[in-house]
Amino acid sequence: MTTLDDLTTVLKETLESRGVLGQVRARIRAELFKALDEDSAPKPKLSNENLLINELIREYLEFNRYQYTRSVLLSETGQPKEPLDRRFLTRELGIADDDVTTSVPLLYALVGNRARVRDATRRSPPIGNDDDEMEDDSLMMEDGDDHAARPGRLLVCGGRGGPASKKKE
Repeated sequence: MTTLDDLTTVLKETLESRGVLGQVRARIRAELFKALDEDSAPKPKLSNENLLINELIREYLEFNRYQYTRSVLLSETGQPKEPLDRRFLTRELGIADDDVTTSVPLLYALVGNRARVRDATRRSPPIGNDDDEMEDDSLMMEDGDDHAARPGRLLVCGGRGGPASKKKE
């Protein structure tokens, strides 16, 4: 005969394997933040920079279907409920939208642009001595690293298997 502990364990494992338990936990966190936030002081006015950054994050979260994380972001930041127009974002950020970038969030395009600039910098001979080379490679992955964690880089730079394989519903 199974005990209550055995049933609890099996139920927990089943819900975790289906991804439901994580969603429930995220939903509870979002509702807790929302409840706590309702009683807090009004939020300061968003700066233009924060408005743009939050919008880039929102677009990324929606694309990856992180709906509960998005709801916490919106409630904590005071970001407008309606998303900003993508053409406005591209104009403000100086990003040229093309057939590749329109299929992914703008954060992927920004990361892809950074990778192209870095690669171009590495191909051109350094000016002066070796100390003049770029040293900030901490954000970039080297070839051979697990690109699955960085799907936008592959797609935006012309690779395969990135977010384009996801269907937007």
